[in-house]
Amino acid sequence: METETVGSEARQPVMADVAKLAGVSHQTVSRVLNDAPHVRPDTRERVLAAIRELDYRPNSAARALVTRRSQTLGVVSFESTLYGPASMLDGIERAARNAGYFVSVASLRGLDSRSLQEAVDRLRDQGVEGVVVIAPQTSAVSAVGKVSSSVPLVAVGSGTRASIPMVSVDNRSGAEAATRHLLDLGHRTVHHLAGPPGWLESQDRREGWQRTLRAAHAWVQPVEIGDWTARSGYEAGQRIARLPDVTAVFCANDHMALGLLRALHEAGRSVPGDISVVGFDDIPEAAYFIPPLTTVRQDFGELGRRALELLVAELGGSASPVTQVQIAPELVLRRSAAPARRG
Repeated sequence: METETVGSEARQPVMADVAKLAGVSHQTVSRVLNDAPHVRPDTRERVLAAIRELDYRPNSAARALVTRRSQTLGVVSFESTLYGPASMLDGIERAARNAGYFVSVASLRGLDSRSLQEAVDRLRDQGVEGVVVIAPQTSAVSAVGKVSSSVPLVAVGSGTRASIPMVSVDNRSGAEAATRHLLDLGHRTVHHLAGPPGWLESQDRREGWQRTLRAAHAWVQPVEIGDWTARSGYEAGQRIARLPDVTAVFCANDHMALGLLRALHEAGRSVPGDISVVGFDDIPEAAYFIPPLTTVRQDFGELGRRALELLVAELGGSASPVTQVQIAPELVLRRSAAPARRG
């Protein structure tokens, strides 16, 4: 069947064209598109064959008017190339696509209350059914609690501090596992290269490290603070390399661990011979550092899947407003950590 043309543009086929080619009613085509029961298999196949032949694409806006479902979810993130937030966004988008949802992303430079409210309002105007907010900073969590919205909201990466349903990685337990591993290798204490103070992951990882040392009656060393970048890890590493008694360092992320490794190498401190190093994230390059980095892996695909499940539960009215989901991370053992040398 040929489509009609106006000038040089072909008219896109409509549902009536599919009905005519398949020899069925407009209502039957609609039932097939919506996967309704009580359609004979041979009729369904004729309709599907007509759809393929015409390359028909259902009008999602028209369908939304009928079903009141847009099959679109909103995601509010902030402009960042950092591995964690970018991977959270990727995990959410993948999970949404797998579940048959479209995703509309609003990316902000900062997640303050006004910017977040404006982003949620824009997404709501697009007809999204619900919104996921990636909120890894304390300012973002505070802003989330002040947002007014007629659609369900779910926070991701907000630790246990969000006032709405949330999904996060259990950063404290990951830091505890990393620190305990180094203590079990015989290190008397573990130094910590922390992330920026305003980040929830940084706070939780620092707390997990500190709590583990105290439980082991080990000396809690003053922390070095970075900004998640390899450069800040390198600069902190230059200071750490000058400490004669350091034998183990837990880094709050892998990029800072990379900078630390270079600084230790330049200072003639071998890893893991002199100093053991453990990171956090398990970025794809971590296995190719010299030496390959022992680190704590976050499952961002699972994070996205659970966030989507929670939002869908919210859409169905079956989620508690205080639902909190934490995903356990995994310690990945490589060659950057070894038993402590005894002098």
